[in-house]
Amino acid sequence: MTYVVTENCVACKYTDCVEVCPVDCFYEGENFLVIHPDECIDCGVCEPECPADAIRPDTEPDMEKWVEFNRKYSELWPVIITKKDQLPEAEERDGESGKMEKYFSEAPGEGG
Repeated sequence: MTYVVTENCVACKYTDCVEVCPVDCFYEGENFLVIHPDECIDCGVCEPECPADAIRPDTEPDMEKWVEFNRKYSELWPVIITKKDQLPEAEERDGESGKMEKYFSEAPGEGG
């Protein structure tokens, strides 16, 4: 099992999860975070830290696409280990549907 970041992180990018991760397996895009599924040790400490409820175990239904999505971008984006401020529109966009199509950016974040 691994944990993955799902659509509700888009345009929110809370980083509470990165501070608690014992293996530094989070990677930062411009407006999204991902978890490298091969680095995640399945401890689960990140899941309850996400204010947007965007982190899920891969054992939930229909998570295969998110495992591959997280894998792809974790190989392209820089690692992030330090908590940063969420995006300005985070509270407004939390829970909004269709965020991938509307807002997702493939651009890397700054990492750090």
